[in-house]
Amino acid sequence: MPEDIYEGLWVKVQELIRGSVFCCTPEIYNEMLSITGNLGACIKANGHCLVREIGNGEWDWQEYLNHVNRMRVEYEVVISEYNGNRKGTVGLNDISIIALAKTVKLPLISMEKANVYQPSTSKRRIPDICASEAVRHMDFNELLRAKGIRL
Repeated sequence: MPEDIYEGLWVKVQELIRGSVFCCTPEIYNEMLSITGNLGACIKANGHCLVREIGNGEWDWQEYLNHVNRMRVEYEVVISEYNGNRKGTVGLNDISIIALAKTVKLPLISMEKANVYQPSTSKRRIPDICASEAVRHMDFNELLRAKGIRL
C-alpha cells in the first residue's frame, strides 16, 4: 500500500510505532531500515521504541534466549540455515521473532501464510511455528482491524 496513496493509513501506523506498540529483534530492525519514505524515517527515529536488546531494558531477555535456544533445537529440521538454505521455510531470524513474540506476549505480524496447501515436515512458515508455540499470528490487515485503523 503505497505511502503516497494511503498517507492516512501510514500516519496511523507511525503513531503505533512511536507508541511502542511493536517490538523486534536488532536483526529485524536492521531489515526494516531499508524501508523508505516517512515510514522508514519513523522507524529509524524510533529504534528505541522497537528494538529489544539482550541484556538491555526491562524485559525478560533470559526467557527470550531460553525460547530461542529451545526452538533452534526443536525446529532444526525446518530451519533454512541448517538445511542448505532451503527455500519456503523459516530461517533463524524468523525463529528469533517468534521467540520474542512468545516472550513479550504480543502477536507476531507478518504477511506469510501458513503452509496448509502442501503440508511438509521439512518446510514450515512463520504462522506454522507460531501455531505450534501458541503465539498469535496476524497479517497486516488483521493488525489494522485489531487497532481500529480505517481509512
